[in-house]
Amino acid sequence: QVQLVESGGGLVQAGGSLRLSCAASGRTFSDYTMGWFRQAPGKEREFVARIMWSGGSTYYTNSVEGRFTISRDGAKNTVYLQMNALKPEDTARYYCAARAGGTFKFNYWGQGTQVTVSS
Repeated sequence: QVQLVESGGGLVQAGGSLRLSCAASGRTFSDYTMGWFRQAPGKEREFVARIMWSGGSTYYTNSVEGRFTISRDGAKNTVYLQMNALKPEDTARYYCAARAGGTFKFNYWGQGTQVTVSS
């Protein structure tokens, strides 16, 4: 059973940084794509970034490109989201997700971690 556990959220001032972690367990993830999504109050969940576990290819939504960096540590089975130059509009609950190779949908989700950016 795949389990994803996020950590690292918190309250930060605009311009500050946070690093989110997602500890993955339950299988080997070498053929998986890992992603970060976020959902702000009253808004739909939106894609933030993704990384292919094998090869490390990354992709970002436009609003975070150049400020956020997604990475993974195979030895620790952990995915990270380094967030710099945070803005109040980055405030949301951030979720880690996993998508099996050959599929098109993120099927596994963590519980999320709250990020609040004050102005």
